[in-house]
Amino acid sequence: MTARSIPELLREVRAAHADRPAFRFKREGTWRDWDWARAEAECRRVSRALLSLGLERGERMAIMSHTRLEWVLADLGIVGCGGTTVGIYPSSSAADCAHILDHCEAETVLVDDSEQLAKVRGVRAGLPHLRRIVLLDGTSDPGSDVLAWDDLLRRAEEVPEARLEARQAEIGPDDVASIVYTSGTTGTPKGAMLTHGNLLFVAGSAREALRVSPGGIYLLFLPLAHVFARLTVHLCLSAGNTIAFAEGIHKATDNLHEVRPNFLAGVPRVYEKIHHHILAEVHKKGALRERIFHWALDVGLRASRLEQQRRRLPPALAIRRALAQALVFRTIQSRLGGRVEFLISGAAPLDQAIAEFFHACGILILEGIGMTENSSFSNVNRRDHFKFGSVGQPGPGIEVRLAPDGEVLVRGPNVMKGYFKDPPATAEAIDRDGWLHTGDVGEIDAEGFLRITDRKKDLIVTSGGKNVAPQRLERALASSLFISQAAVFGDRRKFITALVTLDPEHLRSWAAERGKEPNSLEHLSRDPDLRAVVEAEVEAANAHLASYETVKKVRILPGEFTIEAGELTPTLKIRRKFLAQKYHQLIEEMYQE
Repeated sequence: MTARSIPELLREVRAAHADRPAFRFKREGTWRDWDWARAEAECRRVSRALLSLGLERGERMAIMSHTRLEWVLADLGIVGCGGTTVGIYPSSSAADCAHILDHCEAETVLVDDSEQLAKVRGVRAGLPHLRRIVLLDGTSDPGSDVLAWDDLLRRAEEVPEARLEARQAEIGPDDVASIVYTSGTTGTPKGAMLTHGNLLFVAGSAREALRVSPGGIYLLFLPLAHVFARLTVHLCLSAGNTIAFAEGIHKATDNLHEVRPNFLAGVPRVYEKIHHHILAEVHKKGALRERIFHWALDVGLRASRLEQQRRRLPPALAIRRALAQALVFRTIQSRLGGRVEFLISGAAPLDQAIAEFFHACGILILEGIGMTENSSFSNVNRRDHFKFGSVGQPGPGIEVRLAPDGEVLVRGPNVMKGYFKDPPATAEAIDRDGWLHTGDVGEIDAEGFLRITDRKKDLIVTSGGKNVAPQRLERALASSLFISQAAVFGDRRKFITALVTLDPEHLRSWAAERGKEPNSLEHLSRDPDLRAVVEAEVEAANAHLASYETVKKVRILPGEFTIEAGELTPTLKIRRKFLAQKYHQLIEEMYQE
């Protein structure tokens, strides 16, 4: 692809793959396809409709919606007429929405339902730039600033194609296509300006690294306000792949069986939950099936270790591996539709044990890394050369090196233009030589594989002066079947403590086996038998840690951390400082005992 802008890319894809399916979505219980010819035409229709509203080149338009076809159409329509898309998580609080809409000076915001509409209306008085709200599910409100999506599309007839062509001819690779606000664990979100050139480059670099060829199907369920999801969309555009839109995360399992995708992208939490559910189901099937499963898993792990070393399997092991595939692994693979070639994991560190488990079962997870400021991509493992526990080698055209203090630095066409209306923050993030300071601390081996050890600003320094990487400890704890999430503490303290949440499904199963009431999770969280089990799980995790890293005390919380409660970022990262404040008394009790 030689496109200089995203609308040019769409035209090239249409010319190359006109009759191939582009978008697959469900309507009234039936999956429907749009080919690339129709998809490009519909995106142009949205662009013409927005021109009818007077959308100027460079003008910001916000989208606050769950993942769906219209999100992508709106995004491609906005950038297709020279505008700039600003995604807002639908789970965001009204205050966060108000901050982003005000800061980016959006004149139009698209919302998907009455709940999001009410959220915007609740802060409308503080948004002097906002002129209209486009509502996906609903009708226009005459006399107000609310315009229904269907009514917006009808306005496309007012704008001739020639006017759109003239606007698109003005768009270049340095034009800002999107402002993505960071969902960081602390501080006020900053708006990273990503250009057409940024997004086209990372799509091509990731496609080359992953060897994504035309004709594949990708099931999209990630939130499109996250740049990781946008990367996967542009990757599919550049490859001419089909993007199938999940009906929601709660129906993703059903959609996997219906769509049967060739690859998926998800955050580690998704793979952790699948792993936990697999083990819980195996346990329910009885001792014989459990023994068969663990025999197969042991065979798979031995085969995996050889494959990681790029060595051929001995004939005897290959035969046992084939038997394990027939008895156990085929069923596990069918959970993902049965024809997945690989999975992509990003946005947060993946526990190495999870990657090894899936690979033993014949499912390859390729972990990569990126951040908002480098268009969500710098490194990824390859299908024919991977190292679990690492985030892979740099993508083609991207430079990665370590600063003297171990911080990971990235340079290339993937690095953002800067932070919107914040030159000082831009200068702090990108040095004079063009290196983006990621804030990650890592190690690079002789083959260029990057291993992230922690966040530079997230290190815990104990009162004894020891540096502790909290994410490593949290991954170790969450590898337990019982423990769903973990947050560790101990900065300027004598030892490390942890708050943990428990996996509801496994907890209910455990309670039922012991004749305990399984419905009250809050009551169970105080059960002394359960506490003993969790403490044993913590001790098992401690066995793999240095003495100063070990978790000395733990408390069980009655429910899981959520985005809505402010405990997680929209990308499911722990907000440690928020948790430290919210559970201050509980944490203090552990240190005062």
